[in-house]
Amino acid sequence: MLAGAARTIAAVAFEGRSFEDAFARAEGDAARREAPRAARRAVALGALRWYLQLEPLVEGLAPGKVRSRWLRALLIAALHQLEYSRNPIETSVSSAVDAARLLGQARAAGMVNALLRRYLRERDAIRAPVLAQRQAASAHPLWLLDRLQQCFPLHWQQIVEANNTHPPMTLRVDLTRTTREAYRKRLQQRDLSAQAVAWSPTALVLDTPLPVAQLPGFEDGLVSVQDAGAQLAASLLGPRAGERVLDACAAPGGKSGALLEAAAGAIELTAVDIDAARVELIAQNMRRLRRHARLVGADLRTDLSWWDGVAFDRILLDAPCSSTGVIRRHPDIRLLRRPEDVPVFAATQRRLLDRCLGLLRSGGRLLYSTCSLLSDENERVIEALLSSNPRVRMVPIDDLGAAAPWLARPLGVQLLPSTAAQSDGFYYACLTVT
Repeated sequence: MLAGAARTIAAVAFEGRSFEDAFARAEGDAARREAPRAARRAVALGALRWYLQLEPLVEGLAPGKVRSRWLRALLIAALHQLEYSRNPIETSVSSAVDAARLLGQARAAGMVNALLRRYLRERDAIRAPVLAQRQAASAHPLWLLDRLQQCFPLHWQQIVEANNTHPPMTLRVDLTRTTREAYRKRLQQRDLSAQAVAWSPTALVLDTPLPVAQLPGFEDGLVSVQDAGAQLAASLLGPRAGERVLDACAAPGGKSGALLEAAAGAIELTAVDIDAARVELIAQNMRRLRRHARLVGADLRTDLSWWDGVAFDRILLDAPCSSTGVIRRHPDIRLLRRPEDVPVFAATQRRLLDRCLGLLRSGGRLLYSTCSLLSDENERVIEALLSSNPRVRMVPIDDLGAAAPWLARPLGVQLLPSTAAQSDGFYYACLTVT
């Protein structure tokens, strides 16, 4: 388990790979023999969640001596187990020693054993100077802490705390085929329990996450896995029967499915994504949901060859962004994202907004969405758009009838990552053109 986790951690921290890519590359025969896949995944994700705290602890244990990236990643995984798992201490230490051999570092196995036992003896003294540092104490990069404090001076600590928790497994129930309560009873028949999200009529949060194959009706499209905050997009856009609807950055297809379920009848949905491989994920989702959409692989910024020239009634633009609102679900973002990425995303968001507004009919509705918490990607993008395009107007979110626990921003609304609200972080702004 620890060897596979160390391979994943090293690929993220030292090669800049995403967690999913790194985890897939670490999935060799040896890793599969080492421990169940879910256990390997949980350890790697947990260690990445606390990496910015655990890495300086490794340095404090052996300043300048752990030069191998494999050993450093292994010690980070082992310290995570000692601090955050329920495994017996002796089991965690011996597993780390065995993992050193599996990683081809047999001569360092004794050092791994000695360092971990020293940590157990001197834990408080080793941790004290590390936890005195803002980055290590919060397990968030300093640049992001500063931005969060600037954007949310009253809520940044809540955000940090939420980011350091495990995300819920939230389901979206297809209300055209069942009711939320009926599906909850169906779960109970299999000794599975879930709680309704008060502010989302389609959302259920499982008390204990489980593989999707074990969800009754999942393969038949009765339910999907989607964060409650993400489920808001369909209700805020409010597609109506007979309308032409564009899902502008659609992969992997969760919001496309939600739009088709939310309409009170058939809509003509076009789902576009820049990545042809990810368009296939949309197709798989459509087949599972027993739904239909026109699927297009194209870069909206440069390619309109797919468009027939007829304007859309409603457009969902779930724009690429820094993903700083979904860090608890994707802890590798803490290591991969850089402050210089933000203006690049903002420029892309503005180009996509300009393009999509050109495809929207007069009086139609465009919902701009990101899973970012940063104002540079959210209200400032909208502010710049409104100042340069007098035809564009805001549609107040409160007029759309939703009752989510969001914060009003100067323009649009912001959901924060929250264990109480059972939501990740999302920004929404609704626009129309005259």
